[in-house]
Amino acid sequence: MSAVAVETTHATHNPLDLIEEIVTANEWPFDRSNDDEMIVEISGRWCDYRLYFVWQPEISAMQFSCQFDMKVQAGRRPAVNELLAEINAKMWLGHFDICLDEHTPMFRHTVLLRGARGASVEQMEDLVEIALSECERYYPAFQFVIWGGKTAAEAVTAAILDTVGEA
Repeated sequence: MSAVAVETTHATHNPLDLIEEIVTANEWPFDRSNDDEMIVEISGRWCDYRLYFVWQPEISAMQFSCQFDMKVQAGRRPAVNELLAEINAKMWLGHFDICLDEHTPMFRHTVLLRGARGASVEQMEDLVEIALSECERYYPAFQFVIWGGKTAAEAVTAAILDTVGEA
């Protein structure tokens, strides 16, 4: 396999600068330990989420994850792996994974920006909004599998049941 390389004369701007503006405007607590990493805390409907942003300028890519405040016990990991397969088959953008160090579910996505002068505010807002929406949507499925002993299929069906009308 051969590598394709083209020299460019401009660098892609760091998207974490935009993320910091969005985070500050929303008054979310955050920590930016260096130019290429940021951690943000957000309270959701079901739990608190920890957002990680890592910029890799050498490949013009930003890795993003949204981690649940929930642990997966060793005995439930096979069932949760089945759940991940069920959920990820339905995902259009990003995917769910388990953090190997902390055994917590997370949404992950990488944004490639090579050739762009930088990300737009709208792209970064959409990324965070989609991640939070998907995490809120599937949080109950993780609870059903981890604590309720449900199968992956049962959990996904129950979690994506859309209510129509008012009670």
